[in-house]
Amino acid sequence: MAQTAPRPLPPSLYARTAAPAPDTPPLPGDTSTDVAIIGGGFTGLSTALHLAERGIPTTVLEAHEPGWGASGRNGGQVNPGLKHAPDAVEARFGPDLGRRMVAFSHAAPDYVFELVRRHQIRCEARQDGTLRVATSPAAAAELRLLHRACLDRGMPVRLLEGAALQEAVGTAFYPLGFLDPRGGHLNPLGYARGLARAAQALGARVHGGTPATALRREADGWRVETPQGVVRARQVLLATNGYSGGLWPGLAESIVPVFSAIRATEPLPPEVAAGIVPFRGAVFETGRITVYYRMDEAGRLLMGGRGPQRELADPERLDYLMRHAGRLWPQLRGARWAEGWNGQLAVTPDHYPHVHAPAPGLLCCLGYNGRGVALASHMGRLLAARLAEGEAAAFDMPVLPLKPMPLHRFWRLGVWAEVWRGRLLGRLGL
Repeated sequence: MAQTAPRPLPPSLYARTAAPAPDTPPLPGDTSTDVAIIGGGFTGLSTALHLAERGIPTTVLEAHEPGWGASGRNGGQVNPGLKHAPDAVEARFGPDLGRRMVAFSHAAPDYVFELVRRHQIRCEARQDGTLRVATSPAAAAELRLLHRACLDRGMPVRLLEGAALQEAVGTAFYPLGFLDPRGGHLNPLGYARGLARAAQALGARVHGGTPATALRREADGWRVETPQGVVRARQVLLATNGYSGGLWPGLAESIVPVFSAIRATEPLPPEVAAGIVPFRGAVFETGRITVYYRMDEAGRLLMGGRGPQRELADPERLDYLMRHAGRLWPQLRGARWAEGWNGQLAVTPDHYPHVHAPAPGLLCCLGYNGRGVALASHMGRLLAARLAEGEAAAFDMPVLPLKPMPLHRFWRLGVWAEVWRGRLLGRLGL
């Protein structure tokens, strides 16, 4: 496998404002460990933290620096649940596993904010709720069904419409909203760095600038090769998500690495900021193509959505986000949009997170479909238990066969086709 040279963190609001990164020097040479984790995003760092809490020797190998990928570039939304509604989850996976999956995914935000408090992570965390807003009558009907399903399961959710919804968001653009008070938002890069620092404090070794270049089974475990040396481990977790390469056959081809982009304003005048998302939680639109947004502690609006399916070189390519913001809040026109950036998240064909065990002592976990802040953090607890206790450990997500997608090399074309199809259907209200 070709070596990947470490790359600096791309410019972004998070890179400029997050708490400083912990020291994560490259691997100094050959070593051994109980668990080797490849990937320093939320999945790998949360798993390392939970293994370290159990006293299990753990080594994280990150090609660049912790939080370099989507974990440090996403919208910062801490959202409850899975992509699919509870009824659909339980219909597919059955009343036992399906119900556990629903409970686990909807409890994920509380778990994130508890981790932040327990480890005193500096990441501007606010648990002010997640508001899903409908962009069409069809989307509103789906929200009403979701609301009833969540109420049936005892969740603290409610619908907002009319004046109540306008007061929460600051715009009359939407017909209906679904509020879950367990959600919220944070600075994701600051959070990733905090997870790395907490894992190190408990004894985990975290090495940046250390790409894994080869992985193979040995008689007593696994051999992970890097440019700096070899790591021998009893078990390995692959946690590379949208930046998965050829380290394990078929893994990169099992997901679509979709780029999501964000633009951020300069801090807005207080009288303008007060009227934009006044309830100060996280908001995302439900529809064919998702737009999401929030206000940060300094009074900046962060608005994200699909963008160019490559590393962003020119933030002005995201002007459609600025236009949409102007439609929602006319008082924003004339505001200065200071920064723009993007990153790759992993989308799975069925829109569920995927956990694989393709060989003894090897786990893979990836594909959060835009819900990675909460789900990947919570998955770290499950993965650590599985690595520590084996298959007897309680596990609230399915372990699935690894299935590469046919014609995967055309993923960019497929993403763009779906984006334009979604935009067209959205304009038609379908």
